Amino acid sequence: MKYAVVFGAGGFIGSHLVRRLKKEGYWVRGVDLKRPEYSLTEADDFIVGDLRSSSVVRQALQGSVDELYQLAADMGGAGYIFSGENDAKVMHNSALINLHTAQACVECEVEKVFYSSSACIYPEHNQRDSMNPKLNEDSAYPAAPDSAYGWEKLFGERVYQAYTKNLGVHIKIGRLHNIYGPQGAWNNGKEKAPAALCRKIAEVEDGGEIEIWGDGLQTRSFLFIDDCLDAIRALMKHEAFCGPVNIGSEEMVTINGLANLIMQHAGKSIKIRHVSGPTGVRGRSSDNALIYACLSWQPKISLHEGIGITYQWINRQVTADSGLQ
Repeated sequence: MKYAVVFGAGGFIGSHLVRRLKKEGYWVRGVDLKRPEYSLTEADDFIVGDLRSSSVVRQALQGSVDELYQLAADMGGAGYIFSGENDAKVMHNSALINLHTAQACVECEVEKVFYSSSACIYPEHNQRDSMNPKLNEDSAYPAAPDSAYGWEKLFGERVYQAYTKNLGVHIKIGRLHNIYGPQGAWNNGKEKAPAALCRKIAEVEDGGEIEIWGDGLQTRSFLFIDDCLDAIRALMKHEAFCGPVNIGSEEMVTINGLANLIMQHAGKSIKIRHVSGPTGVRGRSSDNALIYACLSWQPKISLHEGIGITYQWINRQVTADSGLQ
């Protein structure tokens, strides 16, 4: 039996990853400030602790750890990341976690590490054309992310690459692009566009109105959680390839188009009112040439299918929250 530790196991991707590893026969320890909010954890052991503390990190990595998945970070949707009000927290909290983690991996002799980076590391000037963003892995430098979150994630990559180069830690880096699905944040101010729009549409009656920040013509691609986990596992299983590599979808959609897709699943016709608000870069979509060439990986779940699954889950949460169930 292999032993895995998941940092950030109380979060959206982390809780799903714990479940996946258990299905593959791993013994799993989860670590986070909190347990998963929408389901019971399937981890064999769960430490509720602050990974900004070096002692908590070292405690979590005691014993023979075959694989560590470092997903823990201070993050959220556009309202949290691009407001500018949380920059110091984002930089401080996530940097501490990664510095302590990298050092503890050496001291505890962790065999293999996955670091969850982000598409937010890419230069803002390569994402000004909504229909032609440039996000191949080599375009990350010269660096010019559009947010403190992007700068911190890029710093995290450099930390782990330095530890790989100088201290022999076997670290894999995946740059995640807008991962979505059920059992993620949907109403706490840290939800991302798919969950936020699903919630808004679920909350209004047919013929009602919702707000969208900006003109809604900004583009994104979104990757369903199951496909994300497949890519992470493929990267960890590959002996030689370490990344950094994009983990995302190339199925690009405008935010208006995403809202219309959700309306189809909801069976509602809803008006959109565009208002000012943080929108991030103008266009973003994953470039999957490298991950396909090295890992033969590509998404299996279309945006239409994944959004349908996600909307149904969020609609049930809204119904339950309103006391109508």
